[in-house]
Formats: sequence, structure tokens, C-alpha cells
Amino acid sequence: MFKAICTDIDGTLLNPDRKLSQRTIDIIKSIKDDVHIILASSRMPAAMRHLQQTLEIMDQPLICYNGGFIISQKEGVKVLDSVSIPFDLTNYIANWSHGKNLHASFYVEDEWYAPSEDQWTKREVNNTQVQASILPGLELMKSWEASQIGAHKIMCMGEPALIDALIEDLKSQKAPLHLYRSKDTYLEIAPLAISKASALNQLLDKELNFEMKDVIAFGDNYNDIEMLTAVGCGVAVGNAKEEVKSIANEITLPGKEDGVAVTLEKYFS
Repeated sequence: MFKAICTDIDGTLLNPDRKLSQRTIDIIKSIKDDVHIILASSRMPAAMRHLQQTLEIMDQPLICYNGGFIISQKEGVKVLDSVSIPFDLTNYIANWSHGKNLHASFYVEDEWYAPSEDQWTKREVNNTQVQASILPGLELMKSWEASQIGAHKIMCMGEPALIDALIEDLKSQKAPLHLYRSKDTYLEIAPLAISKASALNQLLDKELNFEMKDVIAFGDNYNDIEMLTAVGCGVAVGNAKEEVKSIANEITLPGKEDGVAVTLEKYFS
């Protein structure tokens, strides 16, 4: 039997209202004392902890920013690994987005900096239940320059043509970045060196002391592929991208039909 469950959040664990269904809450609460429940997301820690609270798994680890920030919460909060985008690249993207009027939010550890209270900021507040610190990107870069702080994640939001242009610009520079487009109007940028799979492997090695084959994982999108192929059983929800379904060991129902809960009931009830 599996020793850990590792699941993506948006599009996988949550329903279309970005909430946990009662069925999902019930099955996870019933098994949480016997198996590790690990949330793995591009979200920041604060945007994951309210879900942990609902599921009563506040002592469980978190894989944040697609693997760039790994936190143990067994005995207080302890950072197990932290990989960020170098300051020079962070600064370049801040200046590029400012010049093109593209919304760019910058995330570091458990802080979110948005340039203004625009439609994009309001949408993310609604989606994640976290409030942003409002600070224009160029001012933020001035405050980070001396210590060369970089972002764990940059989220660019705006017209598809602007997103296209930024992707082409960064690709032409061969910037060492993951460029993950969740929608035409959304671009998530993260360090190339990290993934959910690499983070999960580190977490198991440093804290949980068992192997990837002992994990069942759930996902729906391109940034889940490596994780699903690396674990003992990779499960794609029914609404997953075709490329994700093609590498999965199993395909369950869509997230809106409690696909994760259905599979957990099959294995753990």
C-alpha cells in the first residue's frame, strides 16, 4: 500500500469553484493519520495552508512554486530547499513587463507582490484566498538589488500577444527558466532546475525516508508529468491534458467529479 499521496491542487484536487468538495474532505480526513498527504502546487505557502487547515493536515509538508520551495511543518516551519530565479532575470522581467504594460506578480517565500489592485490581482485574491502586497515591480527590484534577492515565481498576466512576445524574448536569450502557460493570458515563470518530481524526491530523502515507488500522485497539467512518471502510481484526472493522460498509470474522473476522492476511496477505504 502507498505511504504517501501527493496531489496537485488547481484543476486536480479542487472543484470548479476552487474549493474542496465534502467527499474529498471526508476521504482525506479518514486516512490522514495513516498516510502522508502532500500538496504540490505552483501556489505560495499561504495559498495552500487554508486547504491544509480544512483537511486537518497542518503538520504535513508542502511543495510550493512547482518545487522551488519545500517546507517541513512537522515541528514548526522548516525550509528544506529553496531555489529562486536569479535577480538579474527577475529584474529583466520586471522592466520588460513595466515597459509593455503587462501585469507581473513576484513571489518570494510566503510573500506576494502585485503591481496594483487591477483585475488580475483581484482574480488571484479570489482564487487563492491570499492578499497581495501592492508594490510596482521597479520599486520592488530597487529594494531587492542590494541583496540580489530573486523570485521563487513570477506570474505574468495580460493580453495573449504580450505573453507570446515575452516567451519569445526569454527563449531567444536561452534563459534557464520554466515557462509554463496555464492559459493564453497566464504565464508562470520558475527556475529551470526544479520540478514537483525533484522536490518530492528531496522531501522523501530528507524527511520521510521512503521511496518514490511508495507514492501515489495526482495531476492534470504539463507541470505534473514528471511527478506522475516518477512515482509508484501516477493518476491523471479526467480533465487532464492529453499528454498527461498518455503517461499516467491510471485515469480517474475529472476534478469537478471528485476524481481524486474516487481513486483514494478505491485504494484506501
